[in-house]
Amino acid sequence: MLTVASDIEALARFGRALADPIRCRILLALREAPAYPADLADALGISRTRLSNHLACLRDCGLVVTAPDGRRTRYELADERLGHALDDLRTAVVAVETDRTCPDADKKGCC
Repeated sequence: MLTVASDIEALARFGRALADPIRCRILLALREAPAYPADLADALGISRTRLSNHLACLRDCGLVVTAPDGRRTRYELADERLGHALDDLRTAVVAVETDRTCPDADKKGCC
């Protein structure tokens, strides 16, 4: 049964998904067009097993969905608005001064 997540839960899942560079690359690739896992693995230069683990995380976060296509399964963003959100986040982060970091970056592993 599908339920609507609270705003905080949705943002936390989105943040968890974006916390890994490979998942970010997958989301950006799927922003361009739906893709098959083998093609994504080749394009990103990672193993299919590793890709599968990241796709499972993105599915669990509700950011990507599968679409059966004959004997293959295609992946795509769960909602086209996610592509726009990724663009907005990417451009907002690019606008931040690159020589600044969080004060606790070394302790917390951020920035």
